[in-house]
Amino acid sequence: MEANAKQDLRNFLKKALENHRDHQEFADDESLFVSGRLDSFSMMTLVMYLEEAFGLDFSDFEFDVNLVDSVNAIEVLVDAKQAV
Repeated sequence: MEANAKQDLRNFLKKALENHRDHQEFADDESLFVSGRLDSFSMMTLVMYLEEAFGLDFSDFEFDVNLVDSVNAIEVLVDAKQAV
């Protein structure tokens, strides 16, 4: 994932957190969904963002929350799917 795309992703997640009145910073390896900081509605908007921004098709593989639980996990997912 390119640096500017990663920053766009971080900005998207920051806004999602702020929509939940969570203004705390987050590390790239920090859990966002399993920890409860973001909810299932946020996950759906994230999935739509990832499909549009990176051309992912989540219907092509079995979904697991751990695939999108952190910036690092999302980066691994995007890189793996774009390499195919």
